[in-house]
Amino acid sequence: MKEEFLHFVWKNKLFRKSSLITSGLENIKVIHPGITNNHSGPDFFNAQIKIAGIIWAGNVEIHLRSSDWKRHRHHLDQAYDNVILHVVLENDMEILGTDGRIIPTIEMKIDQKHYTKYNYLIHNQQWIACQDELRKVDSFRIKYWLGKVLVERLQEKTLAFKNLLDNNRNDWEESFYQGLAKSFGFKVNSLQFERLARSLPLKYLFQHKDNLLQIEALLFGQSGLLNTSLFGDDYYEKLKKEYNFFRKKFNLKPIEAHLWKFMRMRPLNFPTIRIAQFASLLYQSENMFSKVIDAKDLNELLELFHIELSPYWKDHYQFNKVSPAKDKNLGKDAQHSILINTVIPFLFMYGSVKGLEEYKNKAVAILESVPPEKNNIVRKWEQTGIKAEDAFFSQSLIQLKNKYCNKKRCLNCEIGNRIITFNLNKS
Repeated sequence: MKEEFLHFVWKNKLFRKSSLITSGLENIKVIHPGITNNHSGPDFFNAQIKIAGIIWAGNVEIHLRSSDWKRHRHHLDQAYDNVILHVVLENDMEILGTDGRIIPTIEMKIDQKHYTKYNYLIHNQQWIACQDELRKVDSFRIKYWLGKVLVERLQEKTLAFKNLLDNNRNDWEESFYQGLAKSFGFKVNSLQFERLARSLPLKYLFQHKDNLLQIEALLFGQSGLLNTSLFGDDYYEKLKKEYNFFRKKFNLKPIEAHLWKFMRMRPLNFPTIRIAQFASLLYQSENMFSKVIDAKDLNELLELFHIELSPYWKDHYQFNKVSPAKDKNLGKDAQHSILINTVIPFLFMYGSVKGLEEYKNKAVAILESVPPEKNNIVRKWEQTGIKAEDAFFSQSLIQLKNKYCNKKRCLNCEIGNRIITFNLNKS
């Protein structure tokens, strides 16, 4: 048995109440089990325990065996002197604090079939361990938990963007520009796009905000994709000429061209097309993050991404290779992906950093207006009976699968808690 299951039983007061007698034969009543401590120190803070008729307030430590107290060297750590109760599965020795005080200890009694149910979940090899049990959980509880999981996902995403903000000395526009660039890589080329943006400060692009060709030259030049000679391609040669001038003017160093991935990709996802789209976006929308902050709803945000590429890209996917004419503007799915992975987390982070709840609420509301993502995780959840109605739910379900189900964190999941508790109560 793992300690985490003992923590779960203690937290939810699912132990046999009749077993609460200390090693000194004193009766115990748990008024409040305490608050889980996820850092160093005792396992539960601020518990309230009645021992022999006296109410004690303090901390609770949980072990499989009482001897684990010494094995973990708690007997030498004064942080454990305020433990009022030691809860164990097996009491194999008397425990003392650093001051010589005997720590009251109880053996917590657990019905084996309850543990068997938990053990079944964590060793279940189905796509999610509880998929045969989900019908026992009401939809309101599931939606409530998904809302909490969504906030967790937004907080995780904003953590990376917060590092960008710190590195850029709280320059929101520069940080958003770099985050937005990464999202244009759509996983396969995201790191390359991020390196490109970091190598080309936004202030250089702003100096040429009225000239699309020059913005393209700076971006394509810094990408390393202008490092050959393509005679007969006038557009390419113009870009190269412009970039060579800017390279000396701004003392620029391009990233390596070989880093960009073209293989096994749809032509619309070629980095050349994505860079051209990114250039058009920067050309059409100066101070992009300010516009994001001012946008009232999803439609106003989407309007920012209605871009038009240079005529050259109408019949090209790569330099010097003519292809059948086709519009290559940013599609709806791509726009939604950028909103979900960059724009909305940035908006949420802005509200968090500035202490403005309305921006955090707006970020969540916009997410509820975006259609759900189409991927294998979302499709699999639908097969279990949970359908994503919008991006709010699809993001939550992705987080739930990756951070809880895949890691068998059933005890940390409200759905898993309900399923285990249901079975405990039914037994």
